[in-house]
Amino acid sequence: MSDKQKVLEGSRKRIDEIDEQILDLLSERAEVVNAVIKTKVENQLPVFVPKREDEKSASFKKMAQEKGIDPEWAEDFLRMIMTSSRDKQSQDKFPIATAEPKHILYIGGEGGMGKLYKKITEQTGHKAYSIDKSNWYELEEIAPKLDMVIVTVPIKITEQVIERLKGRLSEKTILADFTSNKSSPIEKMLECHEGPVVGLHPMHGPDVQNLSKQLMVVCPGRNAEEANWFVEQCELWGMRVIKADQNKHDHVMHMVQGLRHFVALLHGSFMEEYDLRPSDMLEYSSPIYRAEMMMTGRIFAQSAELYADIVFANEERRDLLLKFFEHHQKLAELVKQNDREGFIREFEGVTDFFGKFATQALNESGYLINRLADRFA
Repeated sequence: MSDKQKVLEGSRKRIDEIDEQILDLLSERAEVVNAVIKTKVENQLPVFVPKREDEKSASFKKMAQEKGIDPEWAEDFLRMIMTSSRDKQSQDKFPIATAEPKHILYIGGEGGMGKLYKKITEQTGHKAYSIDKSNWYELEEIAPKLDMVIVTVPIKITEQVIERLKGRLSEKTILADFTSNKSSPIEKMLECHEGPVVGLHPMHGPDVQNLSKQLMVVCPGRNAEEANWFVEQCELWGMRVIKADQNKHDHVMHMVQGLRHFVALLHGSFMEEYDLRPSDMLEYSSPIYRAEMMMTGRIFAQSAELYADIVFANEERRDLLLKFFEHHQKLAELVKQNDREGFIREFEGVTDFFGKFATQALNESGYLINRLADRFA
């Protein structure tokens, strides 16, 4: 080994020692986090406290800059640690929002979302029940003690299931649903149940590690204030909660879910038609196209029936897709006519429409692209 290599070897050994010290400190930090988790559960404090994390992040970035460390990198490092802390709490108990445990039934509790929320409900200390086709007969026995019933079944059978609940629940029981469209299910619940009604839409899938920072949309139906304890429980789980008008919710979801998922099908279907496999595309792709491929590909790792239910949820959503095709034909004419100037006008019009968000999107996507390149390049 040359003298130069010996010098390098010494530096590498010191780096290894420092890395071990970092891990020791992280282990010590994890022990303190366990104490914090216990305190949160005992005092009914939420998993995710945005103000605390933002203040901690700002302070950490400032210290990093003072020490000559890239503050943006330091923030990433800290947020990974904080995410790990929230994941740890999600493996244990959660703080409970009520003085006494509630009795919550998940109809469709053996599906992905039902299993997830049933598990978290039980971790919180509430009593959770599950009913599916195989044990519907159990409803009569447990119905009198239920504080809340949440219907979490495929969209296409949601209203049929709600219909089966007619006259079977106490007027004090809150009836809710988890479907991604809200107007029709809420209308059906109001028709079939005389007690409190609320529409819920968890804006995530069943594959999340925990509910921290996930979004729950709440659409009031009847006497929705009776479900305030559940809203508070969602916040204690670390979720962000927004209340929305059911019609406004559905109008937005037609674009967010219906159109977005159909465009993914168009993308994937045309790749198949063009005989370009994902592996071919990724070999020549930039980080941003890789990100687009991941967002498209993840859809095809899931159920076709699920996405069919989302895309064909109702007539309004189908009408939006037809309008999309009409608009698509309008833009296709620019290509047919080799209308470069028309393309630029259309592009600049959309730029004006997006306004400041375009710059925000450029910055945020740049962050994602850089992290994706670091991790998977």
